[in-house]
Amino acid sequence: MTPHPDPAHVPVDADADARRRRNRLMLLGLFAIFFGTLAVAGLLRFSGWRPQGMKNRGELLQPPADARTVTPRLLNGADYTWDPAARTWRIVIAPPADCGAECTQAARNLFTVWEVLGQEASRLDILWLCPQAPCAPPADAPALPNLRLLQPDAALRGHLPRVDEVDYAQGGNAKGRGVPLYVIDPNGFVILRYAAGSDPGDLRYDLSKLLKLK
Repeated sequence: MTPHPDPAHVPVDADADARRRRNRLMLLGLFAIFFGTLAVAGLLRFSGWRPQGMKNRGELLQPPADARTVTPRLLNGADYTWDPAARTWRIVIAPPADCGAECTQAARNLFTVWEVLGQEASRLDILWLCPQAPCAPPADAPALPNLRLLQPDAALRGHLPRVDEVDYAQGGNAKGRGVPLYVIDPNGFVILRYAAGSDPGDLRYDLSKLLKLK
């Protein structure tokens, strides 16, 4: 009969044992990296931090205002439909009835933003929500491309957060007067707000990214 080797005297493969230990340590390290990355990402998300290239400069409305229930009407009586399939973005301006120089400045800023955006601006409408009918942009302002003059609409105006906040601090005790601007996505959600007196470059920056979305 062939004798069975005594387990106590079976030679141990030291290299194999070392490899197993290294593999276990590597596996544990991968788990630590994976779950550690998730934990850090979660903390950054809940703290509101985002990479510089992903930050918007306008005020992100959370939750966005849902204007899909509203069908604005143009001054000529036609409906203005949201039509998500067209992938059209909108800038909305809803000036007060006594809007003067601030409306002229807003129109000039919008014209500059439009020109800088170039070809991408072809998918952008400018909605001018009239405070009363008839109305028109200031005569001394440049003609705005893709301008849509909307009839007064309390329901749509109600979907524009803090639309009546037209005063802003200029430094010290001085105050300026402007008009808030809003961005509505192709589906009809009001997603961004730009306070009165905001730098028009902020609007241009955000739109340059949004208009690249398909």
